[in-house]
Amino acid sequence: MSGAETHGITFREALGVWARIALLSFGGPAGQIALMHRVLVDEKRWIGEERFLHALNFCMLLPGPEAQQLAIYIGWLLHRVKGGLVAGILFVLPGALAIMALSWIYVLYAGAGPVAGLFFGLKAAVVAIVFQAVVRIGSRALKTAPQRLLACAAFIALFVFGAPFPLVVLAAGLIGFGAARAGSRAFASGGHGPAKDGLPDEQSALGEEMPDHAKGHRTLGMAAFLLVLWLGTVVVLPHGVFADIGWFFSRMAVVTFGGAYAVLAYVAQAGVDHYGWLKPNEMLDGLGLAETTPGPLIMVTQFVGFLGAYRHAGGLDPLLAGTLGGLLTTWVTFLPCFIWIFAGAPYVERLRRNRALSAALSAITAAVVGVVLNLAVWFVLHYWFARLDPGPLALRVPVLASLDWRAVLLSIVALIAAFRFKVGVLPLLAGCGVAGLILSLIPLS
Repeated sequence: MSGAETHGITFREALGVWARIALLSFGGPAGQIALMHRVLVDEKRWIGEERFLHALNFCMLLPGPEAQQLAIYIGWLLHRVKGGLVAGILFVLPGALAIMALSWIYVLYAGAGPVAGLFFGLKAAVVAIVFQAVVRIGSRALKTAPQRLLACAAFIALFVFGAPFPLVVLAAGLIGFGAARAGSRAFASGGHGPAKDGLPDEQSALGEEMPDHAKGHRTLGMAAFLLVLWLGTVVVLPHGVFADIGWFFSRMAVVTFGGAYAVLAYVAQAGVDHYGWLKPNEMLDGLGLAETTPGPLIMVTQFVGFLGAYRHAGGLDPLLAGTLGGLLTTWVTFLPCFIWIFAGAPYVERLRRNRALSAALSAITAAVVGVVLNLAVWFVLHYWFARLDPGPLALRVPVLASLDWRAVLLSIVALIAAFRFKVGVLPLLAGCGVAGLILSLIPLS
């Protein structure tokens, strides 16, 4: 009998646990991974510590949201393909429904005074959260001088020269891969994931042996079917905003290594500057909404797709077009996550032990520090200043006369709350929202 038939965990029981994880998965990927570790390793004892880290390391090598991919992987280990599908779908479903509802509210009522004031305050919390991400990722990723140099180079390439995000990621990966092949350990990976403080693997329901079904063809067959479904969707889309959304977010799903904030930098660059789907401040609003909902942080992409289709509806009702655009965005963004896991999981051990590939990931992670710093500076400039004039190269020069002192004050308070007093994400968002509502009643001059 296979491992899936002998571990004693029923599919119905797993369904309840995945639903619980989905509803509680706030706090970004770090919080979501910690939640899964606590529930699956410490409480349920379904999977051992080493096995959990094994899966996490594999997911860190992939583009897209590693927390959702980890859920898919463990669901697959427990109940084959149907387990992976259910775990992955439930992980994004609550956030997708919440963002869709909030997107409707945003386009219908964001111009109202109280709602506008609320979003004004949320922007300050987002600024603090993104700078926290810079520090958190940097402290983990920048261990050597070459890594720090690569982070600086990525920031300059994006902020000063306006280099395309995929090009920066590709260059970083090639640098790390080449360095490892040349014998350098400048980008040697130190591993990822929580500390090894869980249960021994022999005490878990799912032991260290790979279940028999991993050697079959059903998992790879499902990966091939989903690949056809994914590519078929974007191929048949009619020319216009829906085709733009389908192709752009499909490309994003392939090249966005480095976590949610790296995704946001890419989406902001294209969605604001290239396609004109939304304004810079609206990108901040979308991130604020995504921070308040469970599920992957890159669910903010649904908000971007919603606004893009809403404003370029053609002959459709704008709200209907926005809804379809948001659903299409979520479909093409998250469907590839299932493909990567189902195609790669049977070969995860071989992939995880590839030193050159691990070095490429490490170099990409270092570059992502520069990417996220660029995103943070971009957010601050568009939040604090009402006007930015073109400067040399790709630089945008703020007009000092357009400075909003309320945004500066609220940002400073949010940064102090986040870094000095370690205020959590949800209390920070709530506090800044209320403060923004109050400050919005005060005129600028």
